[in-house]
Amino acid sequence: MTQAFHIFETALGHAGLAWGDKGLIGCHLPERQAESVRSRMRKRFPEAAETDAPPPEIESAMAEIRRLLEGEKPMLTEVEIDAARVPEFNRRVYEIARAIPPGETLTYGEIAVKLGDKLLARDVGQALGANPWPIVVPCHRVTAAGGKLGGFSAPGGAQTKLRLLTIEGAKAAAQGDLFG
Repeated sequence: MTQAFHIFETALGHAGLAWGDKGLIGCHLPERQAESVRSRMRKRFPEAAETDAPPPEIESAMAEIRRLLEGEKPMLTEVEIDAARVPEFNRRVYEIARAIPPGETLTYGEIAVKLGDKLLARDVGQALGANPWPIVVPCHRVTAAGGKLGGFSAPGGAQTKLRLLTIEGAKAAAQGDLFG
């Protein structure tokens, strides 16, 4: 499989996308320094060559990500991901997460119930912590019970999650402002 990656600017800093023949294999959330993103992308995707000329479908994904980070509300569900190396359980969790519209949230427990067992909430959290496509698979839209933020394994941790949810104007289920 041929792999490549590209670093691009967003309203929040430099982000990265890596892809192969069957779609995205990974995303990296924005950071201030392009070189930091580049270093992380090279480490995560050692077989991927950096390119300045991504294919049209990747250009489209970058445009949609930029729109989202500027406060618009694209769903990003048209962005093709290559989930061939992802465990089946995680794939199911990611499908549910991808259906959460910008500005809305589900809890880990609500996703567990959708999977058929409310006791799977921790497993849902672990699957989201391993998400190779943050933003495209919007794990930041999954929160803890009671309107609590919950964890976030990306650089910046919960502060990054909070920032993304704030940009989207997220509200917790059956509550007022998630953050106030």
